Amino acid sequence: MTDSNTTFSISVASGKGGVGKTNLALNLGFALHELGQTLVLLDADLGLANLDVLLGLSPEKNIQDLLGGTSAESVVVPLAKDGFVFLPSASGVAELVELDEDVQSLLLGKLDALFRQYDYLILDLGAGISPTVLSFAAMPQERIVVITPEPTSLTDSYALIKVLCTQHQIRNFQIIVNMAESEKEAKHAFTRLAQACEHFLNLPVNFLGMVHRDPMVTESVRHQVPLLKFAPNCQAARDIREIARKISERRSRLKDLIARSPILKSNV
Repeated sequence: MTDSNTTFSISVASGKGGVGKTNLALNLGFALHELGQTLVLLDADLGLANLDVLLGLSPEKNIQDLLGGTSAESVVVPLAKDGFVFLPSASGVAELVELDEDVQSLLLGKLDALFRQYDYLILDLGAGISPTVLSFAAMPQERIVVITPEPTSLTDSYALIKVLCTQHQIRNFQIIVNMAESEKEAKHAFTRLAQACEHFLNLPVNFLGMVHRDPMVTESVRHQVPLLKFAPNCQAARDIREIARKISERRSRLKDLIARSPILKSNV
């Protein structure tokens, strides 16, 4: 019998680019770490990675080196003391863009022992519905879909959810509305998406939270400093901390289910 699992795995996805998904995944990591949680942040936007850019880092090694035999421990980059590490990917590497599922499973198998050392595994996915994105989205125990109030974000996010629901039998989705001018606008955007999922897919989705549009987000990106470090008391940072608190509470509620689940489910 294998040891029970305590690592809560979450993919952060979006139907389209430009909705702040990567920045949100990064700052959720810092917010969870502030709560005393340990985590691995994996840049799973293979071939178009940019988490390192947001951090102002130029890692010597990345996830591609694992396929060449490099150990996971020599690839990870510490982001904070006591349990927050980053697994960088590569940008502009065509071989990583469309990994077949056998190679994905091999890659993630090399990382399993590393993942088990942490409370969370957060995967920042590429945008859209490519086979690689869908595969990585289906593997974790939980999925966060980041939307904005824009109509194109809603339609593309619905398409992502539809494919994961109908082709991968995924039925648990947590929704974050980013870049909202107000709580009213965020709730309206979520309601439109939720109604479409309920009507066409018979699928309830959960409102995890909202992040206000905040000029400090843009400034933090320009300075290549995570928002929670750059402007820790701004509105968006407070919103992200509230979402992290909900995620932490959810992990506590789901601990028995997490214990019985693999960190990442194989698609092969």
